[in-house]
Amino acid sequence: MTDIIYNLEGGTYLNITNKCPCNCAFCIRSKGDAVGSAKKLWFDEEPGFEEIKKAIDEYDFSKVESAVFCGYGEPTNALDNLIKTAKYLKQINPDIKLRINTNGLSDLINGKPTAKEICDNIDIISVSLNMPDSEQFDKITRNIYPGKAFDAMLRFTKECVEQGNEVHMSVVDVIGEENIEKSRKICEKLGAKFICRSYSRGR
Repeated sequence: MTDIIYNLEGGTYLNITNKCPCNCAFCIRSKGDAVGSAKKLWFDEEPGFEEIKKAIDEYDFSKVESAVFCGYGEPTNALDNLIKTAKYLKQINPDIKLRINTNGLSDLINGKPTAKEICDNIDIISVSLNMPDSEQFDKITRNIYPGKAFDAMLRFTKECVEQGNEVHMSVVDVIGEENIEKSRKICEKLGAKFICRSYSRGR
């Protein structure tokens, strides 16, 4: 049975979809069928909200301080379920802090502006910057929107910052020091917090 909720290094994570418009060269899901406490993160069939709700009800969220939407897919590929799930978690535990780890391509995926709706329901937005320019971004993410994805990701991030939410942008430490520093400057210009993640740790 596929895990919808799992734990990793003390954190609580929600795996709500396997769909993603990217096939990143360094994606952790290419390394195995699961991470953390999960046995399996690949769905045989995409979950509906009732299935997600059932998993939440079977897990004690009353004392969970924070939870992250980050599984083996891009959470905004299941935007309706993402918003419904976030609202349900806030009903159960109004003090819970919710974060989404996203590729920032939600507007392209859903064909509409999505920053406000996401920021209205998610406290912290963590966007994978990946690379500091469009050409390298397309090459490393292998996304289905070449030539459009990088600018869309930056625009989405900027709009999230404008909503007043806590916004992070991240890169993985294997992209080289020069690209890391260029990425840091982009992040600072947008007003987001810069994070360099460890590839070897998978975070």
